[in-house]
Amino acid sequence: MKKTNAYMKFLIILPILLFVLLAGWIGGTEWKENQKGEEAVSGDSLASLNGEPAKSSVEESSSQEILTVTEETKESTTAREPDPVVHLIFAGDILLSTHVTTAYDKNGGINGVLDEGMRREISKADIFMANQEFPFSSRGTAAPDKQFTFRLDPDRVSMMNEIGVDIVTIANNHTLDYGTDALLDTCTALDGAGIRYVGAGPDMNRAKKLETIEVNGRTFGFLAASRVYPDPDWVANSKKPGMVSGYDPAVLLKEIKEARDLCDYLVVYVHWGVEREEKPKNYQRQLGQQIIDAGADLVVGSHPHVLQGVEYYKGKPICYSLGNFIFGSSIPKTALMRAEVNFDDKTTTLSLVPGTSSAGFTRTLAKPEEAVDFYRYYQNLSFGITVDDNGVIHNNSN
Repeated sequence: MKKTNAYMKFLIILPILLFVLLAGWIGGTEWKENQKGEEAVSGDSLASLNGEPAKSSVEESSSQEILTVTEETKESTTAREPDPVVHLIFAGDILLSTHVTTAYDKNGGINGVLDEGMRREISKADIFMANQEFPFSSRGTAAPDKQFTFRLDPDRVSMMNEIGVDIVTIANNHTLDYGTDALLDTCTALDGAGIRYVGAGPDMNRAKKLETIEVNGRTFGFLAASRVYPDPDWVANSKKPGMVSGYDPAVLLKEIKEARDLCDYLVVYVHWGVEREEKPKNYQRQLGQQIIDAGADLVVGSHPHVLQGVEYYKGKPICYSLGNFIFGSSIPKTALMRAEVNFDDKTTTLSLVPGTSSAGFTRTLAKPEEAVDFYRYYQNLSFGITVDDNGVIHNNSN
């Protein structure tokens, strides 16, 4: 009876044991599969921690495309090196006389004042500077005991924009033809037209102020003074409008020395000399050398109403007079002076744009033989230079 009971118990327990064994075998298999998956994840995670993320083939392809685009973008956006050559151009006296304004009004605006050749040369320059030989004003009283006094309505300042002027010197013997009110009106008109000015102003601080213009990442500085004026009272002081004097150049030379640290290239424009004389006076040559010694890179002059030559001092050019450029009277010989400033080899190359004028209209010399004759003429006015058949000036004193 006991055996029968035991046998019955065994039959009941056996299915239960088989079920437990089967469940254990299935669970072990799943555990092993899970372990393999976990090992794969752990391997990816380890690579990621080492800075080497695992990628699928799709991810690797996308990454390569992104890298290529990034490199192309970097190449296209890399800043180009600035052009090492900056083109300056200079003119002598500009007087918008009645002859000039009449030519402007009757003959198609600025086309009636400057021919296409002159306009093209000016447009190619980065900076164009000239001497403004008159005030913009309708106020004031003419200076007494002065043979010629000039004045033009401020509404005409747009003509200077059309000529292409970027900066003017207003330190000359006509700036105060109609007094300090007219000088103040001139400053206001030029400011309104966006034209820089140097050499004179509402007080000495403004008159002696360095004007700077940025070109190709380089700073060009400009100063001016006059050694020609009829009355010592025309000189500015801390409370009075006027100009910077060239008779006692102490103020000018001090400003030049201070300007050296503020610009990459410094131009000083001086009104000096004797009218109608083609050779500079000794004082012009001495003052020009003082200006270079103080730190200027280029000196440009005006006032004689005729051309005077050029001279190099310590490798730097002094252009004594560029004569009349736009004036209204006959100008048998005039010129623009190009100055190509190369910051790679630290040189200034000068070249001439010869011209002539009559009845308020200035033109370039059209015939090549006329230009060559002009170059020989200018060479004879100068000191230690030659002018080639393209108008390029070569310093023989090196």
